Amino acid sequence: MLRERTYEHILYEGGGDVALVTMNRPKKRNALSLDHMQELIACLKEIGEAGESSVVILRGNGPAFCAGHDLSEMINREPAFYRRLFDVCCELMQTIQSLPQPVVAQVHGIATAAGCQLAATCDLVVASEEARFACPGVKIGLFCSTPMVALSRAVGQKKAMEMLLTGEFISAEEALAEGLVNKVVPVDEVESETQALAAKIAEASPLVVGVGKQAFYRQLEMPTDQAYAYTKEVMSFNATFADAQEGMCAFLEKRSPEWKSR
Repeated sequence: MLRERTYEHILYEGGGDVALVTMNRPKKRNALSLDHMQELIACLKEIGEAGESSVVILRGNGPAFCAGHDLSEMINREPAFYRRLFDVCCELMQTIQSLPQPVVAQVHGIATAAGCQLAATCDLVVASEEARFACPGVKIGLFCSTPMVALSRAVGQKKAMEMLLTGEFISAEEALAEGLVNKVVPVDEVESETQALAAKIAEASPLVVGVGKQAFYRQLEMPTDQAYAYTKEVMSFNATFADAQEGMCAFLEKRSPEWKSR
């Protein structure tokens, strides 16, 4: 069981197929302070280890999804602090993609710099029509180098470079066209649409989804021959699962499967 815990910067709601993790620094537009990122990492790792939920929704309270790093804690610091800050930021992003559960970002308002990185890192993104995305670090003398990693893996090279070099916002519709988000919906529907997408994912075997998510990210950077060799082994292993056998039998027998997560 995921233990009860009170956080300073986030809210956690579990107990069902879908876990809700809400960034809760509305006055700071959910800027990612060091403590905030450490809380997100701890919460997500506990969700992954507990295995009680099949999907995670990541969202933000207040007027924005996430405005990037908290610049107020980045003035006149020693190099060791900056290295620590970006180490933790990278750990957060890697935690999201290594989590067995798919993570769906529910984006409203702005997602800028590390906030854009956060959205791009999530497995899926549902955005409200008024949402906007940007990597504006170049405008303040701090190029969005770590956000670049997630951004350049989500959108094409030319669009990624344009966003990084100009720092200008793109709309939710343009983000959809460029592959940064999966769905754009009216503001008053973003929560229900995100929940519906999460519920659809939760219909599948959590074990199989976790294996598939891990394989997806591992094969992305492999040459085609190596990717096929790797995924062939993954699929052969997957076929031996009780859930795979149950799913195939249920399909042939025209009934709903009963997952055992084994």
